[in-house]
Amino acid sequence: MEERNPMTVDSVRELLEKAGASVMARAGRSEHYSAPREFSFEVRGAFANGLELHVVARQFTYRDPWEATGRVNDLVDASLLKDGGYSPLPKGYPFFQGTDEETGLDEEQLKELIACVQGINPKLYELQKLTGDL
Repeated sequence: MEERNPMTVDSVRELLEKAGASVMARAGRSEHYSAPREFSFEVRGAFANGLELHVVARQFTYRDPWEATGRVNDLVDASLLKDGGYSPLPKGYPFFQGTDEETGLDEEQLKELIACVQGINPKLYELQKLTGDL
């Protein structure tokens, strides 16, 4: 079985910042005892094209002792926001087709998603509205 890289609030923040997003982040239970039990961290990045990516690690994955120690976040969930609400990506992209959330993303999938969202031309939304595809 292939080893997944654990993700932290800082590593996800760094991925979004490298892609040119303006980023806000907060961590959950590890720093704030009153946070919901299933909440680990969330990071939100706003791109120059008007799209925002909201990444949430809902809970820690507990590994068996022989695999690693402690709690890690192997998988995260992501939502795409446009104009203050959930949005699909235009047709032809591998993410957010018919759903407002991509769940269970590992680090490599998250990198692909960030690159995809970063590269979207906002005029594509207008074009697909005109053609009836969106």
